Order: sequence, then C-alpha cells, then structure tokens
Amino acid sequence: MSVAIVTGSCGLIGSETCRFLHEKGLDVVGVDNDLRAYFFGRDGSTRWMRAELERTLPRYRHVNADIRDEGVMESLFDRHRVSLVVHTAAQPSHDWAAREPITDFTVNATGTLVLLEAARKHAPDAVFIFTSTNKVYGDAPNELPLIEQPTRWELDPSHPFAQHGIDESMRIDQSKHSLFGASKAAADLMVQEYGRYFGLKTGTFRGGCLTGPAHSGAELHGFLAYLAKCAVTGRPYTVHGYKGKQVRDNIHSYDLVTAFWEYFRQPRAGAVYNIGGSRHANVSMLEAIALVEELSGKKLDYTVTDEPRSGDHVWYVSDVRRFQADYPAWEYRYDLRETLKEIVDATVKRKG
Repeated sequence: MSVAIVTGSCGLIGSETCRFLHEKGLDVVGVDNDLRAYFFGRDGSTRWMRAELERTLPRYRHVNADIRDEGVMESLFDRHRVSLVVHTAAQPSHDWAAREPITDFTVNATGTLVLLEAARKHAPDAVFIFTSTNKVYGDAPNELPLIEQPTRWELDPSHPFAQHGIDESMRIDQSKHSLFGASKAAADLMVQEYGRYFGLKTGTFRGGCLTGPAHSGAELHGFLAYLAKCAVTGRPYTVHGYKGKQVRDNIHSYDLVTAFWEYFRQPRAGAVYNIGGSRHANVSMLEAIALVEELSGKKLDYTVTDEPRSGDHVWYVSDVRRFQADYPAWEYRYDLRETLKEIVDATVKRKG
C-alpha cells in the first residue's frame, strides 16, 4: 500500500491532510511531537487531535518524533514505501521566534533539510509538498501603495496587484521578515533547490492565513481561531497596530489540501505557488471582529494598540492564478463566512 508521511500531522493542515489522504485510500504515517504545546501552552496543544486521528482513521499510524532527528527520520523513510510527503510541521509564530531563534531556525529550516535528505535517499520518486508562508516576502508588501478606507487598508486600484493580489514575482530579500519569516524562507529555498538540483518532485505552497475548525488557536498563532476562542470564552483580544484595518486573506484547510492533492496527481519539480483566500476570501481585523460577533452572538472585548508586530503585513492578498493555470480542476469550496462559521461552531463545541 502506498504510504503518505505527514509531518505536523495533528496541526490544522496536517490533520486535514491526514483525513483527506486516508479517505483517498492511502496509508498515513503522521509525525508530530506536540511541540506546539511548548510554543504556545495549553491553548496550542494538539494532543486532542492526535486522539481524534487515532480513533477515527484505521490506517493512520502516529510517530511521536522530532523532525530534526536525522536517525529517526531516515529510519522512518527507509521502512515505508513512501509516495507522498506533506511537510506541515513548523514553528509558526513571528513573536515566538524572537524568544528562541535557534529553536525556530532548527525546526523550520534544519528540520526541512533533514526531511528532504531522507526523501532523497529513501524515496526519490515521492512527491514532496512543503507548506511555506507569505512571510518569505518579509515586509516588502508594505511598500505597495495603500489607501485607508473606513474598515480596511486597500491597494490602489491602479496597481497591477489590485485586482488579483500579490503574485510570486514579489521579492523575498531586502526586507524585514521576522526571524520566523527568515527561517521559513531558508526552508522554502531549500525545497526548491532539491527540486531543481536533485530532480525531486518538490512543490512549495506560500500560504496566506491558513484556517479552519481544527485549528488549536493561540494568542501568538491562529488569527481567526483565536479570535473566535476569545469571543466565545469572553477573553480579551488585542489587535496590534494599523488601526485594526490590516487585511489578510484566509483559506480553509480543506481547500488547501485539495490543492495539495491536485499537485500530487501531477507534480512539477521545484514549483512555487502563492496560495490563500485571494480576492475570494479576505478580511480586515475590524471586519473579522464584526463577523465573529455576529456568528457567535457575543461582543468581543478588544483593544487596538499603536504598535504593529515587527515585519507584519498591512495588506496581503494572494494571487493564486499561477496554481489555477497549472491545475484548472482546483476550486474553492469555502468562502470566508462559511469558514468562520465552522470555526465558531467548533469552538463552542470544544468549550462545551
């Protein structure tokens, strides 16, 4: 039986990937050591999802291991006939990275290199999918001509990115990334290099805000999920800078995983794609707060600070047309309202 290895298998994208691939008939080996609990505390822990995957997926096998451990990863790849690797494990927070830069870099960059080498040695024909981030562009998007509107910043309509969003031509250097963005950029380039230099079937997906009901939202990571958690539980919420008008596009985890599936079926070595909610699903902080209040029926206790997070984007909307051109069968299932309703409903259920 063909085996898929999914790193970060108990996180938002990893768990969605495990369920999807299992349904497609693949045996799934999930690698996850719940490092999120170390990063973010109880809010971020994914232990509940591990139990859910093991309970509901008969062909799922969990491996409690660190992706930085070369011996364990090589042994894992050597024992299985691997056809697909979906690498979602990461330290995902801007702010946390500055606390422990070495941990951030080794998880994001070194861990990715360890997996690439294991794949090259033991599964050279496997497809290798990497969840990168729009933070590889640093704060270069903040140089775009933005116009302040009542509830959001918006791009000047005359700019080439205005209609569809930011494409892959955006530069990745000469900007402030945050240490997280820099570590992910290193991994992003290495994944490309293994595709171009060694011929591995590597695909890099530079995500906008990845979201969905399985997200273990925490203050430092998981924008919509943590916003819903604060509304449902009555916790105060802090918006950092930009008058609360900063814009993010949001893609449901299911829609991202169906994009992975299309790539798996017809891989293009070394490919790089911006992937996110695009103009289909984007929202400012103020707009998201209003929507979560409507869907939850509760007022959110929030404040807006004057100081933005270092290297954070004012406006980011992904142009996904390159991926759509290569994979025209792919389309969105979820819009923003449907996505946020699922998140709110799941938050209420877990709270109960």
